[in-house]
Amino acid sequence: MQTEGNALKGVALVVVATLCFAGGDTLGKHLSLIYAATLVLSARYGINLGLVLLTMWPRHRSAVWRTQRTGLVLLRGLLLAVATVTMLLALRIMPVAETVAIIYITPVLLMLVSGPVLGEKVSAIGWLCAGLGFAGVLLIARPGSGLDPWGVVLCLLNAALGTGYHLLTRILTRTETTMALMFHTALVGTAVSVGLTLVLGSERLPDVWDGTLMLAYGTLATLGHLLLTSAYREAPASTLAPINYMHIAFATLLGWLVFAQLPDALGFVGMGAIALAGLLAAFRAVR
Repeated sequence: MQTEGNALKGVALVVVATLCFAGGDTLGKHLSLIYAATLVLSARYGINLGLVLLTMWPRHRSAVWRTQRTGLVLLRGLLLAVATVTMLLALRIMPVAETVAIIYITPVLLMLVSGPVLGEKVSAIGWLCAGLGFAGVLLIARPGSGLDPWGVVLCLLNAALGTGYHLLTRILTRTETTMALMFHTALVGTAVSVGLTLVLGSERLPDVWDGTLMLAYGTLATLGHLLLTSAYREAPASTLAPINYMHIAFATLLGWLVFAQLPDALGFVGMGAIALAGLLAAFRAVR
């Protein structure tokens, strides 16, 4: 039975995890403005893969990469790798806050897709969530908002890829270990990003300072996922679901501090609508 102390620990872990994600998004935007996105991702995923092996292989050995449905596991990793590329490309031309907010339409898309794919019924509340979420996107990306239309398209593409990734996660957790899923996600991401870097090349290589920032970028992304996984062992999803949206708040704060970018009033309303839609979808799923 989970105690109040465990719940508070879970909440604290999610807060730190979302801060790690927002910090990673901010670093990713900074680095992608200087270097090829594929090079930045090579560092991110290479560090991710190294940390996964360093922490898990000494104890679990070959169990780290053992899978039962290898094709789907690799497809899941590919979806996330491509989604990460779209995220970095979007951050190049979009503010951090709006980029993060738009991709949080993913829980709503996942709810809608789960109906035909997993046979789950979409209720009236579910359709309300969808309407709220899409209204939020329209408010953020409306004409006159100043956002790059291609950046918005990349964010929506990221959300679609993320939906496929999370859908496969729900399917694969029935047969695969979390450890194996993490390893193959890092492996596929490293293979894709390094392969693209070798094919497309990079105009410049990082100096010592930017290399350190790339190390921090990969470490923050990996640490965030580990903390989030740990949090769900401490507290139920219904308790932690609202805290995930601290990611948007932290992204807004860091985007303002580092890039002096803030959403306008309607943008904030749109971000709130997306957050509310995601919260309702999460509570519906838990119930």
